[in-house]
Amino acid sequence: MYLPKHTEETRLDVLHALIAAHPFATLVTSGADGPVVNHLPFMIDTENSEFGVLRGHVARANPVWKDLADQAASIAVFQGPQAYISPNWYPSKHEHGKAVPTWNYAVVHAHGIPRVIEDPQWLVQHVTQLSDQHEAAQKLPWQVSDAPPDYIERMIGMIVGIEIPITRIVGKWKLNQHRTRADQLGMVAGLTAGADDRAHALADLMLRNIDTPLSK
Repeated sequence: MYLPKHTEETRLDVLHALIAAHPFATLVTSGADGPVVNHLPFMIDTENSEFGVLRGHVARANPVWKDLADQAASIAVFQGPQAYISPNWYPSKHEHGKAVPTWNYAVVHAHGIPRVIEDPQWLVQHVTQLSDQHEAAQKLPWQVSDAPPDYIERMIGMIVGIEIPITRIVGKWKLNQHRTRADQLGMVAGLTAGADDRAHALADLMLRNIDTPLSK
């Protein structure tokens, strides 16, 4: 990933927070015919290793888990807030016209070697934790125990777990940090003027970083 120094985010808690807030990842692995891309949610364990451990699962019918047996490196890409930036939002554009459109975003790349897990107890614990996390906001949260045990046992047999101890984690916060504070605030105003939730999320991220150095 192209990573100019001023866009590099190195704070581990910030990187973990983006993963937790945007858990649906693009997983890039190696197959017999080249790169393989899958899309799946992950949970992150931040307690038991230096950079964290990702845990997810795929359908047993998905051949990707067989490729993972080769112990090849993988990358899980987590996309945070992102939106188009109009040059009309820069006060400086109206002074000298020297501005062009761009796209601002935050993204995390988590590198590691996946391992496949077929242990039913591990899988039940994993899907229970995953469901509890994403059902928490529901008025009446669904629980694994709501389904008949034999049905859950059958469903568990149709998935395979994936665990990725993260060996390297890279964050890129492209927020036009090189522009003046006035231009950055102009972008925030432009992003929040519409009804796009993605733009609002990016504006919030930009506001939180305008006066905060990204790297320590």
